[in-house]
Amino acid sequence: MRIQTEENSVAEVTQARIWNVPVRLFHWMLVSCFITAWLTRDDRYLDIHLFAGYLMGGLILFRLLWGIIGGPYARFGDFAFGWREAWSYIKMALKGCLPRFIGHNPAGSWGIYTLLGLGSLIAITGLLALGGEEGHGPLAGLLSRSQGAITHDLHELLAWVMLGAVVIHLLGVVVESVLHRENLVGSMITGYKSVPPGTLSAAASRSVGALMLAAAIAAGFSWFYGYLVETPEQPYIPFVGQQLPDNALWREECGACHLAFHPSLLPARSWRLMMQEQASHFGEDLFLEQDAIDEITTFMAGNAAEQELTEAAWKINQSIPKTEAPLRITETLYWVEKHSEIPMQIWGNQKVNGKVNCAACHLDADAGTFEDAAMRIPVEKEQSSTVLFNEIFQKAVRYFSFNSAPPNRLDDKG
Repeated sequence: MRIQTEENSVAEVTQARIWNVPVRLFHWMLVSCFITAWLTRDDRYLDIHLFAGYLMGGLILFRLLWGIIGGPYARFGDFAFGWREAWSYIKMALKGCLPRFIGHNPAGSWGIYTLLGLGSLIAITGLLALGGEEGHGPLAGLLSRSQGAITHDLHELLAWVMLGAVVIHLLGVVVESVLHRENLVGSMITGYKSVPPGTLSAAASRSVGALMLAAAIAAGFSWFYGYLVETPEQPYIPFVGQQLPDNALWREECGACHLAFHPSLLPARSWRLMMQEQASHFGEDLFLEQDAIDEITTFMAGNAAEQELTEAAWKINQSIPKTEAPLRITETLYWVEKHSEIPMQIWGNQKVNGKVNCAACHLDADAGTFEDAAMRIPVEKEQSSTVLFNEIFQKAVRYFSFNSAPPNRLDDKG
């Protein structure tokens, strides 16, 4: 559906609805999902990131269906242009002489196909990474931790590619808006464009749009409901990991002076060395009987980081050279990199009081699972503005610097 007018001619125009409500809702909700997912790649916001991803996947599925039954201008058949037509349109754009299309133009149609395809791949790789690395979601256990990490890298690469596609799409919108002297962004908000009299106007489909909006709101309420009913005594933990192996004697002895750090946080060789030196355990004699030493050593070595019981265990084990046997979790490469961006004033916070108090920030530290989104860094009121500014600045540099190195696989998801 195209309008072509001769140069210097004046065509009579009127207003017609080109983009129905579902198309406009899909467009702006997809934009919101992508921005939200992009800004919540930090582990602490994984639940928000996942919701944006699930919603984006649902929107794409809806658009594929609406592309078949959605009426004029929304159906794929109305902008089924071939590659030759798209390339020809691009060459005409470079010359500044574009024919005007009422609906999607040839280049724009390929942009839509590209974005839908990339969005689908991002959603699929996200689910695979979630199941492999995190052990959660509908595909949990389908991939190993290492396979999940590879899929995660692909997921991030596809996100960058989609960002590039979005930039190209925006440039196309600007070029066409300037050359045709029309507000394409405004038309995607109102749904209306200037067209010749007699041009077919699309049905509003408000009921479908209302169902879309209601479904999104209901999904959000259900997903984040835990935050509405949590209490200081029972904070909401979005992801609950598997129950890890436990031992009463280990918990009693190791938890007497500090948090009983689960054996999955260090390799077996570290625990064996630590128990061999129990008479001088960081300057103290534990006075353990040999039977107790044997039982605790067997438990810790059998459930050490090599078993990959959790994502944290796998990443810690990957970061430790096979020739080393660190005795402090806080000295492992993964731990150091993971906590490198935490401001020094946080460690001095009365609620934290040092790097060994994992429970101050990790709601599931006692369980040993250290799940993503179970992290809440306590901030004193007088420190909150400074800490917030530091976080925003660091993330801005980290997310939007095109000159930065690719994220380390052992680091967080940002």
